[in-house]
Amino acid sequence: MTTRREFLTRGLALGAAGLWLPQGRAEGLFDIPVPTLPAGDVEQSVMATLPGKRPLIKRTWRPANFETPVALFDRSDFTPNDAFFVRWHLADLPEANDPRLAETNYVLKIGGDAVENPLSLSLPQLKREFEQVELVAVCQCSGNRRGLVQPHVAGIEWGYGAMGQARWRGVRLRDVLNRARLRKEALEVVYDGLDRPVLEKTPDFIKSLPVWKALDENTLLAWEMNGEPLPYHNGYPLRLVVPGWTATYWVKMISEINVVSKPYDGFWMKTAYRVPMGKFPVTDRFISQEVPGGPNTPITEMVVNSLITNLEPNQKIRAGQWTEVRGIAWDGGRGIRLVEVSTDGGRSWQPAELGRDLGNFAWRSWSYRFKPRKGRYGILAKATNAAGSTQTFQWIANPAGYHHNVIQRIDVEAV
Repeated sequence: MTTRREFLTRGLALGAAGLWLPQGRAEGLFDIPVPTLPAGDVEQSVMATLPGKRPLIKRTWRPANFETPVALFDRSDFTPNDAFFVRWHLADLPEANDPRLAETNYVLKIGGDAVENPLSLSLPQLKREFEQVELVAVCQCSGNRRGLVQPHVAGIEWGYGAMGQARWRGVRLRDVLNRARLRKEALEVVYDGLDRPVLEKTPDFIKSLPVWKALDENTLLAWEMNGEPLPYHNGYPLRLVVPGWTATYWVKMISEINVVSKPYDGFWMKTAYRVPMGKFPVTDRFISQEVPGGPNTPITEMVVNSLITNLEPNQKIRAGQWTEVRGIAWDGGRGIRLVEVSTDGGRSWQPAELGRDLGNFAWRSWSYRFKPRKGRYGILAKATNAAGSTQTFQWIANPAGYHHNVIQRIDVEAV
């Protein structure tokens, strides 16, 4: 394990760019604050290893919450499985050798008052009896970058790395639900996994989706990521994949699905993971979970965002030589149309070159080259999607710190 002193001394050289080191600021048209994490969180941050994972940035031990260093997103279309971020809400997980997790023993139950044909399926049955499909998608925690919010809000104080991209393989949830035969009254599809709370009063982590989203052809029950079985901490042996929507719906170790005719009112739907009504430019609504005239709505799709992956705060670059700025951009499924880069603190913007397109739910790599003279430069990146939505210059306030897509700024010096 890397000690806190070693970690901080290293200046986040492993890539958590811009998180918490004090730095200067180049003058620019836009006063975009250079974000910092809470001091207490910096004290607790270490590079640490979970079984099956390389060293990641530890946010909490129990439940395990670890984020990916930003440098691992650079020049890579896929986040390695052993570097993929880890997010658990509950600490009581089955041991890796628990017989329930064995592929031959694992059972997925489908029931509820809105199906005509309740059934149970083993993992071999899922693989054998349904069409297998693959897609590339970003998985991002709703609270990614929460730690950069000022003033700070409650929750896991994530930096930039509570996200990752993988090629997911599984079967369409729609095909499984069709075998269970949904009644016309079906309203929501409720999911539970094998994770359990340690304390009796802690609510079990149970989520729901509107039926239309559960029946979307891209919503999967996946057992594989990047050509390998799901890592234990990413939901082995089976998880839900909901491309375009934040990771709170991507239930891990999924064991039970219930199709219901009334809105599910558990804590993690009725109370948690909600954003103020009408404040974000998302189009996917979860109507059955809204109260007419109510103040909030469930978080759904990801907002358009981008990240610089190859520069660190106060990095020295070579004056008079070409310098490349690289990064990634993504959204909730409309697709990235444009990434613009500013090297003068926001006074002017130039289009970046986009990398290959792996689908609307995948991130798009981008790059931009410029030849600096001696001096300080404020580097910014801004993405726009096919619907015309773009990033914000200021964080849109909400109690849980969701949807942080403020344009990132990294100051460097050409010498």
